[in-house]
Amino acid sequence: MVHPDSETTASARPSRRTVVAVLGAVASGALLGVQRPAAASAAAPGLDDPAKKEIAMRLVSSAENSSLDWKAQYKYIEDIGDGRGYTAGIIGFCSGTGDMLDLVQLYADRKPGNVLARYLPALRDVDGTDSHQGLDPNFPKDWRKAAQDTVFQQCQNDERDRVYFDPAVSRGRSDGLRALGQFCYYDAIVMHGDGGDPTSFSSIRKRALRSARPPAQGGDETAYLNAFLDARVWAMKQEEAHSDTSRVDTEQRVFLRKGNLDLNTPLDWKVYGDPYHIG
Repeated sequence: MVHPDSETTASARPSRRTVVAVLGAVASGALLGVQRPAAASAAAPGLDDPAKKEIAMRLVSSAENSSLDWKAQYKYIEDIGDGRGYTAGIIGFCSGTGDMLDLVQLYADRKPGNVLARYLPALRDVDGTDSHQGLDPNFPKDWRKAAQDTVFQQCQNDERDRVYFDPAVSRGRSDGLRALGQFCYYDAIVMHGDGGDPTSFSSIRKRALRSARPPAQGGDETAYLNAFLDARVWAMKQEEAHSDTSRVDTEQRVFLRKGNLDLNTPLDWKVYGDPYHIG
């Protein structure tokens, strides 16, 4: 199941919707003196390479939905009891955190009068809460109906990229990270969002920077990623819903220990004890 962020109270939820575009900003002077890491990063495809991106989608789906078939998740919707209302779609858009509202609004803009458009007032009303008021009983059924529409599927893809994937890859590149590091950033922002709270993506990164430097700052990539994953595990353990850290311990660290910084196939890993393979 998709766990969208790690805010533990309703008042903390809006941090998921802070302007994540700032992740793509490159600090002045960040690339000074790091020609070797930058060259290494440029030599292999980044996570936004189509083949690498497909791998990333399947890796996240293995952790979030116990399946490599991420495209089957367009129709996914349920209330997982985490205080964020309905969780749905390929990246866990939530009725209580605003990104579902943004998604349905985009769908209405592209296809006026669609089956979900009538829920926009209710989605505005329940934003920031776990309420289903105005959504039940037919919203899940209508979501699954909309998920058969390629327009809605593309809306989900585009919002995933705008809010999560593109900012994570951009920040990873600015830190001099290759595909694996960019994926570690992406997986973190999917789960934790980005805001000012101590378990957001930016806070996880800041915690990692206390003990290691990324390649763009002259540091060792493997050492930095270990520090980042240490910080990520700490953040996950702050909330019961995320306390199983196997997506880090038996997935991302497996690739890191093998030195697979370019996230090359074949890949073998486990999440929640279940084995997965990409050839």
